Amino acid sequence: MSNTHPDEELVRQIELLSGQKVTDCYQCGACTSGCPVAEMMDVPPSKAMRLLQLNRAGELLASSGIWMCASCLVCGTRCPRGVDYARVAEACRAILLRARSSKLDPDMVSAEECEDIPQQAFIAAFRKFAG
Repeated sequence: MSNTHPDEELVRQIELLSGQKVTDCYQCGACTSGCPVAEMMDVPPSKAMRLLQLNRAGELLASSGIWMCASCLVCGTRCPRGVDYARVAEACRAILLRARSSKLDPDMVSAEECEDIPQQAFIAAFRKFAG
């Protein structure tokens, strides 16, 4: 039996998938202040990083903020420590989609809704296939 807290294991998964180390963030807030969609997020980037630092990954995965991230890369560009929150949000979405515990079922999205969906899917695919 492992003595690891379940959320601690989730944080490790998020770090592995994103390539980001959550302890690199020192909460300066540059990511959130530059994020064009932070005001629409229930958990903005700096708070999301803090939740991960506190091993409260479950709260982050339950938030809608990870789905609002536009993957515009402003957060990573502004971060003095080089932490790219967009990759963290993408890892969170991947964990939920792989577990099929997402609030969003891709098969249930209509063509009309696709026109309104942020470009995060396009950008995420670009990252994966552009190396």
